[in-house]
Amino acid sequence: MAGKTTKLNARTSKLKRVAAKPAGGRKGKTSGAGQSQSLAQSQVKLPNYDALPLRPGAPKGAAWGVFGDDDELGTINLLTPARVRQAAASIRTGKIFALNLPINIPDPPLFRRGRHVHKAFPFPGAEAIAADDYLDNFYPQASSQWDALCHVKHPAGAYNGIADSEMAARGGTRLGIDNLARRGIAGRGVLADLAGYYDRHGKTIDFTKPGIIPLEDVQATLAEQRTRLRTGDILLIRIGWTRFYLSASTEIREELARETKVPGIEGTERTARWLWENHLAAVASDSPALEALPKAPDDQNFLHFHLLGLFGMPIGEMWNLEQLAADCAADKRYEFFLTSAPLNIPGGVGSPPNALAIK
Repeated sequence: MAGKTTKLNARTSKLKRVAAKPAGGRKGKTSGAGQSQSLAQSQVKLPNYDALPLRPGAPKGAAWGVFGDDDELGTINLLTPARVRQAAASIRTGKIFALNLPINIPDPPLFRRGRHVHKAFPFPGAEAIAADDYLDNFYPQASSQWDALCHVKHPAGAYNGIADSEMAARGGTRLGIDNLARRGIAGRGVLADLAGYYDRHGKTIDFTKPGIIPLEDVQATLAEQRTRLRTGDILLIRIGWTRFYLSASTEIREELARETKVPGIEGTERTARWLWENHLAAVASDSPALEALPKAPDDQNFLHFHLLGLFGMPIGEMWNLEQLAADCAADKRYEFFLTSAPLNIPGGVGSPPNALAIK
């Protein structure tokens, strides 16, 4: 009995030492693929929003250090092998839905971005049997996209307190899209078909104005679908923007390019709190900005500050969710296995998601 007691006490002491380690403790400087997977797997319970920040001196609501002091993946760390295996159970029919728009949509591009030029030509020296092509003036965020964590920083700093001089587009390469590309994204996707919810309830959205969609409507959509969110989910919010844009006149498209006004979900702190408390790995939408833009002069809320800068939660925009939504409405099943392989652009600010939903 004494031997068993000694072993038990030793094991208990070891567990206490592990539990006592702070979530933001340094594990050695690494980046990209695999940098924090073991740490994320050991994270039994994430702090709630009111417990943030864990790191002294970090801004209110910052998850800096939660996944390690040198982390550059953010909430993508929640896609642990166990959760990916569980998500694979969402595949039942084998139907595949590609979620990228063509790279030339929107046309003209929004947010003052330029048009790309695609040139295809016979391969020199093998003209009779081979071809090649290239892109010029390609904006990786001009169509369906992921925002890298370097895309928008909080006024108090970039995700995890990484210095401006180290950030992509500001003199360094950190927080670039290559971190997500090297790791890869796979997990349980959930569609909140808000456009379908509005159709059923006689509500409409003016897609030429920056209308704000209340958080309650997103929650009501999930409730009516009987969809429950789980830790590590990738939430896709369909507001119907793609449906609108693909049927819009040339005049409307040109006006949106001149002055981009888009509706989106409420960009307040309470929305950020809700997203964090549901412990999502990422959030994406068919909206060009997820939230409504531009902001009114007196509106200081900006969801990008919270998600990219404070949480390290990637944002997807302009995803094509139309065929997926139709299938979900038909079988009343709004979960699926989602994969995404962003372009491996070192120091990239964004990338097409190259996303697939598999039901």
